[in-house]
Amino acid sequence: MAGGEPVRIPLDQPSAEVMKLIERCDAVLLPGSKADVDPAKYAAPRAPQTADADSGRDTVDELLLQDAYHMRKPILGICYGLQILNVYRSGTLIQHIESAINHAAGRKVAVAHTVEVEPGSKLAKIAGTGAKAPSSTVVSVNSSHHQAADVVGDGLRVVARSPHDGVIEALEGTSPDHFVLAVQWHPERSVDEDESSRAIFRALVDAARVRHEKLAGEFESV
Repeated sequence: MAGGEPVRIPLDQPSAEVMKLIERCDAVLLPGSKADVDPAKYAAPRAPQTADADSGRDTVDELLLQDAYHMRKPILGICYGLQILNVYRSGTLIQHIESAINHAAGRKVAVAHTVEVEPGSKLAKIAGTGAKAPSSTVVSVNSSHHQAADVVGDGLRVVARSPHDGVIEALEGTSPDHFVLAVQWHPERSVDEDESSRAIFRALVDAARVRHEKLAGEFESV
């Protein structure tokens, strides 16, 4: 729908084989997961509510992120994807959200709660809330998470929160020449009826296309 070609990266292959696939890709999308990031990765004791880690997923995600940061490939993280991105960048997580807001409403609930998007952010521009909006804009989202970013990782900044309890709902990269965006909700569940959800995926594909064309031009000029 967004104009890109998805490439599935297997979680059960040797790293060398995975890297061959990764090298052919122009961008990275880190989707959700039923697993939780291993708290040992951010030097925290395991909370009783924390689910088991997925070591295969973690290995592949780290290879994807290492390549994406080294080659400046666009990155989009969704739910668990935001969390692994934040931990990869030396951030930490809240292992279980204690709030009256139901952040783990799940797939059966179309709108779980709202988020407040930071004016002037990349996300505000993508979602159509205006790059120069005078104040934050509230967006309704689908949500399925019991963890969230706590200390924000290097080179990332908070661009959306739940207005009711302050839980971090989106991060983006601080480097202007590298597209990095991560949302804690699930825009893939609402693409059929929500333009801002579709716009998030278009933004990733557009950034990938720009990077691909730039590299092609540089290669042809050599």
